[in-house]
Amino acid sequence: MSGKKERNKERREKRLQEISLLRTIPYSDHQRWWSKETIAVVTGANRGIGFEIAKQLAGHGLTVILTSRDTSVGNEAAKVIQEMGFNLDVHRLDILDSESISAFIDWIKHKYGGVDILVSNAGVNYNLGYDNSVEFARRVIETNYYGTKNMIKAMIPVMRPSAVGARIVNVSSRLGRLNGRRNRIQDANLREKLTNLETLSEELIDRTVSFFLQQVEDETWQSGGWPQTFTDYSVSKLAVNAYTRLLAKELSDRPQGEKIYVNCYCPGWVKTAMTGWQGNIPPEVAADTGVWLALLSDQAITGKFFAERREINF
Repeated sequence: MSGKKERNKERREKRLQEISLLRTIPYSDHQRWWSKETIAVVTGANRGIGFEIAKQLAGHGLTVILTSRDTSVGNEAAKVIQEMGFNLDVHRLDILDSESISAFIDWIKHKYGGVDILVSNAGVNYNLGYDNSVEFARRVIETNYYGTKNMIKAMIPVMRPSAVGARIVNVSSRLGRLNGRRNRIQDANLREKLTNLETLSEELIDRTVSFFLQQVEDETWQSGGWPQTFTDYSVSKLAVNAYTRLLAKELSDRPQGEKIYVNCYCPGWVKTAMTGWQGNIPPEVAADTGVWLALLSDQAITGKFFAERREINF
């Protein structure tokens, strides 16, 4: 291993140790703006990072709604957390199915009246190791970007007004960074348009992912200047990151008492089924920044990208 890689590994391990320590420090009374009446929804929470986020939020005393595409799997996951004595409910949700989203929203309104926190974790990735297939690119984009976006849009009307504001946390990835050194869109003009909040729009994001999918269909994507690592996943998370910034801007005009703060974060390369258990970060550590963002008492933070409780550039 080169000296630079060794130093980077040491820094990462040191930071993970710091996060493990931070997780042992309880929130003080003045930091705890939430109670068991605070409702948090976590999508794709039957396993991996989503399960850990749900468990940790419930452990902090919130009421958590664990969602899963598979009802029986969701029920089994929920039982594990419920047996710890935490407040946790469970409901089926498929973010690719508009009827499933509508049924979930109706259930939320009827049973809880609304929600305070949404953690958008549901997502897919079909590449492992050094693979870079785009065979399932359309499903990756539809799930990770369109599914996430459609779920957020459906949830915003049921997010409850409060003095501290509602929160949306999108689980994303550094692979979707616009200006990463190694894995980024090569078209500098498109990067600039997606970076600049004055030119960023939902239409631009949609057009970008549609163009990528068209090139996949035409088998020209490899010469299209797209990210070279896990290309379909990277493009989907680039879209999520861009939409997070756009949504934060759109929601910033809400009056005090009706604020919604939206951020995204990269959990890292996590030892879960999505990475074929090859990751180097345990799920409980990977979940930490998402939980931290959901519970932040600093209301001014919105439209930002985080990793390991530190802000990073989009």
